[in-house]
Amino acid sequence: MKNNLDVSNTIVVVLTFILFGIALFTTGFTKDLLLEAWVLLVSIKIILLGNSNKISNMEIIKKLDEIDKKLEELKK
Repeated sequence: MKNNLDVSNTIVVVLTFILFGIALFTTGFTKDLLLEAWVLLVSIKIILLGNSNKISNMEIIKKLDEIDKKLEELKK
């Protein structure tokens, strides 16, 4: 499978996992663990949504470029 995450997104995911692990051991298995898990899941979801938005935008730009080329050919 092609890796679509860039370096900055990968760093954020790894840093979020590290901070989640630190919070797990400092706060213990309390109700705060649910809050930390929520933050982890939301962070990853935002990154994945941004990535899918980037891919979608690239496809739209590609199609618009094709339309632009066809319009230029019609003008000639």
